[in-house]
Amino acid sequence: MTRRLRNQLLDHLLHGAGMAATLLGLVVLGALLFDIFSDGLGRISWDFLTSFPSRRAENAGIYAALAGTVWVISFTALLAVPLGIGAAIFLEEYAARGGWSRVIEINIANLAGVPSVIYGLLGLGLLVRTLALGRSVIAGAATLALLVLPVVILSSREALRAVSPSLREASYALGATKWQTIWHQVLPVALPGMLTGMILALSRAIGETAPLITIGALTYVPFAPAGIWSPFTVLPIQVFNWVSRPQEAFLENAAAGIIVLLALLLAMNGAAAWLRDRFQQ
Repeated sequence: MTRRLRNQLLDHLLHGAGMAATLLGLVVLGALLFDIFSDGLGRISWDFLTSFPSRRAENAGIYAALAGTVWVISFTALLAVPLGIGAAIFLEEYAARGGWSRVIEINIANLAGVPSVIYGLLGLGLLVRTLALGRSVIAGAATLALLVLPVVILSSREALRAVSPSLREASYALGATKWQTIWHQVLPVALPGMLTGMILALSRAIGETAPLITIGALTYVPFAPAGIWSPFTVLPIQVFNWVSRPQEAFLENAAAGIIVLLALLLAMNGAAAWLRDRFQQ
């Protein structure tokens, strides 16, 4: 058998293995979604969405966790997105190419793979205790912002690199300054790619539980956050709390909570994808 035939056979085998793995993943995902919707869809109601948690499963609602999730994710985006884009612009457009730049790049890439519980410990030591932010919405949002910041930086840098150098050169040739070129020419072209990275980053943040439990987020909150200094809980923590209960009715509440979390995630991603398509046009 020639080398060419061996390579073709290997390509076919890898392609077949990839297709099989994809189909298996779709089957498993479909089974999970079917199980969740069959258990929780009947529990979805206006009362469930507007009621607070209760020790009685039939009276328990998800309003406190839903409001807490909206608060935390909103402030996570407000903290992580400007910092991440600003850092990416500095590293890609202004920083000198040298040893320090390579060290920073390697560290950012390594931080993107750090387990989320480590960020929870960092938030507990730095934000909750040292800065005395307490178990508040802003402490949780800042912890998640630290978690997703490397992803935002890496995706934003890749989007900036994808912009054609000829666009920058044409702007400079017309007399524009470096910042005018970045603001008016580079960023509008790179923004769709940046939004894709933001979608991935916030999708990770909205499902995180370990960092928020580590910093002291509550598992039973009979009130909605009133501000950034309020105690809070989020949907993944509320679902975890219900799953740990032995009663069957609480498992139905947990399935309904997962459906609400998926709906919120799809709405957030849909809005970001719509903005990305608008900027691409």
